Parts: sequence; structure tokens; C-alpha cells
Amino acid sequence: MKFPAPLIEGRLVRRYKRFLADVVRDDGTMLTAHCPNPGAMMGLADPGNRVLLSLSRNPSRKLAHTWELVEAGLPGGPQWVGVNTMRPNALVAEAFAAGRLPALEAYTVLRPEVRYGTGSRIDFLAGGEGVAPCHVEVKNCHLMRQAGLAEFPDCTAARSARHMLELARVVEAGGRALVVVVVQMQAQAFDVARDIDPAFDRAFRAARAAGVETRAYRCDVDRDGVSVAEEIPILTPA
Repeated sequence: MKFPAPLIEGRLVRRYKRFLADVVRDDGTMLTAHCPNPGAMMGLADPGNRVLLSLSRNPSRKLAHTWELVEAGLPGGPQWVGVNTMRPNALVAEAFAAGRLPALEAYTVLRPEVRYGTGSRIDFLAGGEGVAPCHVEVKNCHLMRQAGLAEFPDCTAARSARHMLELARVVEAGGRALVVVVVQMQAQAFDVARDIDPAFDRAFRAARAAGVETRAYRCDVDRDGVSVAEEIPILTPA
């Protein structure tokens, strides 16, 4: 996924009210950007971090700028990290169209936002001739507390835990379900942050035990765009 226009650089002054970020540009001008990330953003929202913003041409938007990337001083060294939680679904759709998701190679269609379970929406329902539909849930990941190890979640994720349990019910009813963790940074492995959210850890393990498939992919991230790269191992024990 290439950004349609060059991103605007600045330094983070503060992130507040979850969805707002004050940024100062190199020329000293200050602007407030939309922060499309409801999580804790541990290690990413430190004042002074270099950030990159996209600019919307939609005149009806209250905030024209959106926070896309941050250069974070993570364990193992600084790197660009994608913080926009609205991007992973598009990244998965792009990777699917390019044939870079082997778990879905038998499928030809991804239908977004399909209702299932008890009032939930699945990110995608994969379909194709001669194959059973596959419920595909996408999780965004940008937490790194140990060099090379990506973790999810970075805060209590009750909704995500509920999704895992509903996917387990899909499999128990004879269906197929897949969780794709999109790691918007360079990482060599993925694990659940069980100390942050033990309930999600239990739900994740229960879903895997029920037959829900799980895959994690790191991304290539730079000023020009973000793209799904290779699959990385999931270290969460059974």
C-alpha cells in the first residue's frame, strides 16, 4: 500500500484524548492530527518522536491530518512503525489480491464486514468455488517490548477476546476461521501479551485449541508506504 502523496513530517508534542495528537513541524508551526489508534501505544507516543502524517483533501473533515507512522526507539533500535489501525484490513486485502496469503490461496473473493455470531462483524468472509467459506479476522499489532518480538494487545482488548470465542464457535459448528495478525513493523516473531490482558490470552488459546487458524505477518514500513511481508512464527503455547 503506497501512500497517495508524500507524508508530512513533524515531531510529536503530545497524544491526548486517545484520538488527538499535537505535532510541531520543522518550521515551528503546530497542528492537531487525528490519531486513528484506540490502544495504549506503548513506546510509540513519546513526546519528541518523529512522526509522519497524511493529508486529506476532504473539506468536511474536522482534522485534515492523520497520524500514519512514528519513528520509535524500540528494543533492538529505532524503526518506523505504522500506527493507523484502519490500515491492516486494506493491507490484508492487498496481500490477498497479490496471492501472498498462502492460507487463503484456494479462495477468490474477500467480502468485507460480514455479520456473524451474536452481533459481531467479521473483517472478511473468504469465498471461492468448491471451498467452504472462511471467516477472516484481522488484528493490528505494533507493540514491541523485547527486540524482535511483536505482541498483542497493548491494552485490555475485551472486544478482541469476544471475537476469538465467536470464531471458535464457527469452527465448532463445522466452519473455517483464520486470524491474521498484521505487525506494522519489523519483527521476527509474535506472541500474546498475556501480562497485559490475561483474558485475551485465554480466549486466543481456546480459539486455537478449537481449530481457529492463526497467522502473523510482519510489514515493510517506510515513508512511501506499508506492505505485508513474510510470515513470522507465533510463539504462544497451546
